[in-house]
Amino acid sequence: MQTVEMKTINYSLDDLNQLNHNTMMDHLGIRYTEATPGYIKATMPVDHRTHQPMGLLHGGASAALAESVGSVGSALLVDLEQVSVVGAQITANHLRSVTEGTVTATAKIIHQGKNTHVWNIDITDEKNRMISTCRLTNFIIRK
Repeated sequence: MQTVEMKTINYSLDDLNQLNHNTMMDHLGIRYTEATPGYIKATMPVDHRTHQPMGLLHGGASAALAESVGSVGSALLVDLEQVSVVGAQITANHLRSVTEGTVTATAKIIHQGKNTHVWNIDITDEKNRMISTCRLTNFIIRK
C-alpha cells in the first residue's frame, strides 16, 4: 500500500473564492471568510437562491454550504497533484429556521487520516444561533 504525503497548501481567500466562479457555490453566493489548516469559515446569503418554497433556508442549501467548506478544508491539507478529495458522507441536523440574512458555516477537522478526513461544521445565523450542525467525511484518493 502506498502512502500519500499530506501537506498544507497556502491559498489566499481571494484564491479560494475564485475557485467558486461558475459553480454551484457561486450560484448560492458562498464566500470563504477565514481559512487556516483544519479550520475554515464561509458565509451564504439566505435569499431567493437558497430558499425552499415556504421561504425558509433550504436544508439542501445548508448541506451544500457544509460540504463546500469541508471539502475545501480537506483540499488545503493534501497534495492535490497526488490525491483527490471526494465527499463520502454528509449528515445534517437542521435545528432552527431562518428566512433572511446571512448564515455562516464554521468547519473544524476532527479526524485527519491518510485516507479519510472528518469535519464538524456548524451553521449559525447573524445572531450566532445554531441553524444546522453537520458531519462530513471525505475520502482522500490517490490519483
